[in-house]
Amino acid sequence: MASEIQTPVLSNDHEQVNKDLHRHFNFTLGRFDTDDISGYMLTALALTVRDRLMERWRLTKETEVANKSRKVFYLSLEFLLGRSLGNAILNLNMQDSVRQALADFCCSLEHIEMDEKDAGLGNGGLGRLAACFMDSCATLALPVVGYGIRYEYGMFQQNIVEGRQVEQPDHWLIAGNPWEIERPGHSQVVRFYGHSEFYKNHSGETCVRWVGTQDVLAVPYDMPIPGYKNDKVNTLRLWKAAATEEFNLQEFNEGDYADAVAQKNLAEQITMVLYPNDASENGKELRLRQQYFLASASLQDVIAEWIKERGADFSNFAEFNCFQLNDTHPTLAVAELMRLLVDIYGLEWEKAWTITCKTMAYTNHTLLPEALEKWSVHMMGELLPRLLQIIYEINARFLALVAKRWPGDTDRQRRMSLIEEGGQPQVRMAYLAIVGSFSVNGVAELHSQLLKSGLFKDFYELWPEKFNNKTNGVTPRRWLAHCNRGLGDILTDVIGPGWKTDLSLLEKLKPYAEDTAFQERWAQVKLQNKEVLRNRVLQKCGVEFDTHSLFDVQVKRIHEYKRQLLNILHVIHLYDRITRGDTEGMVPRSVLIGGKAAPGYALAKLIIKLANNVAKVVNADDKVSPLLKLVFLPNYRVKSMEIICPAADLSEQISTAGKEASGTGNMKFMMNGALTIGTYDGANIEILDAVGQEHFFLFGLRVEDIPEFRLHNDPNHIIEQDEDLQRVMRLLECGHFNMFEPGLFEPIVRSIRSPLDPWMVAADFRSYVDAQKQVAAAYTDKSNWLRSSILNTAASGYFSSDRTIADYAREIWKI
Repeated sequence: MASEIQTPVLSNDHEQVNKDLHRHFNFTLGRFDTDDISGYMLTALALTVRDRLMERWRLTKETEVANKSRKVFYLSLEFLLGRSLGNAILNLNMQDSVRQALADFCCSLEHIEMDEKDAGLGNGGLGRLAACFMDSCATLALPVVGYGIRYEYGMFQQNIVEGRQVEQPDHWLIAGNPWEIERPGHSQVVRFYGHSEFYKNHSGETCVRWVGTQDVLAVPYDMPIPGYKNDKVNTLRLWKAAATEEFNLQEFNEGDYADAVAQKNLAEQITMVLYPNDASENGKELRLRQQYFLASASLQDVIAEWIKERGADFSNFAEFNCFQLNDTHPTLAVAELMRLLVDIYGLEWEKAWTITCKTMAYTNHTLLPEALEKWSVHMMGELLPRLLQIIYEINARFLALVAKRWPGDTDRQRRMSLIEEGGQPQVRMAYLAIVGSFSVNGVAELHSQLLKSGLFKDFYELWPEKFNNKTNGVTPRRWLAHCNRGLGDILTDVIGPGWKTDLSLLEKLKPYAEDTAFQERWAQVKLQNKEVLRNRVLQKCGVEFDTHSLFDVQVKRIHEYKRQLLNILHVIHLYDRITRGDTEGMVPRSVLIGGKAAPGYALAKLIIKLANNVAKVVNADDKVSPLLKLVFLPNYRVKSMEIICPAADLSEQISTAGKEASGTGNMKFMMNGALTIGTYDGANIEILDAVGQEHFFLFGLRVEDIPEFRLHNDPNHIIEQDEDLQRVMRLLECGHFNMFEPGLFEPIVRSIRSPLDPWMVAADFRSYVDAQKQVAAAYTDKSNWLRSSILNTAASGYFSSDRTIADYAREIWKI
């Protein structure tokens, strides 16, 4: 009986792990030739580890059911987990026994780990944050279930061909996923298209049902999320789309093979690819289908579990359930919960709306108005007609509230309406999330303040109590203990192992920052990490970094607001100085840029091309390369960051002020001892406050200065007044980096010179170059640089996702 199992029974000792590893290798996988272990040993080891997760997973579930505790459901269209093996082994405290067991097969854990593919379930910071949060929820033993989509293909594999990004399919599931468990018994039916039908129920009340629909089956696959050394395993449930019927047998028998499987193919498209390119109308529709598929399947699943445990009484549903919407992607959950409660379970509108507003919480991740999702009313009416009716009803009742609060202010009503009127009316998804939620949070202090004073000002004036801040964090298990084992060993040696679950203990490092012997240990670990990255760069780019040079790193999604362009302009500036013999005060610098551009984002892809063209010129010049090297590392992903992060000396966080909501790469680099050069933006501000200005290279316009500056912005005048920027622009404009591709970079030149440039590239150039000179000067003083590096790590405790999740649990979720 399940109740008889109280503690995990599978031992983690070497003998038992060795026995299980042989069993899975020989019998589960049917391998008998130990000379051919490639790939199979990874699966065998994963299954050996998963066995131990399974019993802890079961016990965690049994405890939650017995306690009938309040639960949180984290809805996110992305969970960028990366690789699971090393993290699971760390959290289960199995490193030593696994290493001993693998020695019998003459292979190392590090070698096996490198064979594992990154789970293609996310794009960038949003998905990686969700993964960190899941890790922290399990480590803090919080009853939180993640809901996402099981994408067959990840975003894309990025190849660089002649300097250009070329997208290739990322079929991360091609060899299967040993970590997932299919749960067909929990499948849900998700509806699309059709129409609404009004009818009278047995009490004579008018009701609505959604009929004539095209149905898709949502099949759940569960992945275990282990806590750190606490025997807790939470669940990440990922939905796969499938046809409700495999195919039309009659059509197949009649020879119409294509039509026979058409419905199956149409259904499976929903979860085929992460974030389809939405440049086309078909791409937009598919993305909307993905978002509703996630929301509907997840809510139906939660309600089914509720009814199984407590019956169809929803009077205290809000007391025991909370849905956290990770950005606007899952926002249709607001309307879908209303549909389920009103149409399916017969609740009155007001009761259903009260439940909805008490269970939904919304996290905003962007300050870019164009990134706030809007969906065509026409498209939604075709695809989700019942949902659109519900949204219009929510909007009508909401606007009545606004009119009561501000009588006669029709302009405010227009601004706050969930429907943006015009030639093509749009549903404003962020507004729907705010109206339907009890909590709205930003992800850094400045970001949250700007939401209240700018983007969502009207809503803040109506509901100030809803708005709050939850500064992001990252898990120290993966982003320090796992990816930087050498540094982790030093930390454990001097302050004990407690930092892995209480990162604030890193403050105990501060006295060691002045200790020259400790600095030397610190420097040795950094050098070893730089050697690993040097080897990776040499393998992928054919360029050899000098490990004693300054490793200057910018890795993140390629976007104009993140200003990889400003970084490249600085590289061109250094190149120009070296070619002119102006090398005074210059330190050898190895610059690494990495990241993917959205397939339809032409200018971002052109910035990648510029980076590669500049790198080709810089690295080929024998006069320049001893002092300066540049690479664009292809196919940046979690696996790459685990190597890059421990090796970086300088972390580039140079977004235009007021554009980056938070950032989490800045936290990972800081945690691993990199110094930051950054603008007064996002979580940079809190990093600066934590470590002090002496150990942070601040530059650029501040968000409060930009509106006034824009009124008089004249990039051409700025260029004329700055000899260094003149030289950089001359090299760009004369075709020095595109001699056989005339006019290639004209769009970039125009963007820099435009007085309407929203990214302030020319405006911040001088300040950035001056800050980089400070970086070079600081790096020449090795002892002082090491002191700053140690103090950055020591001050990073606040940026643990454990702290962030504890804040969510205490202030929003109430668990």
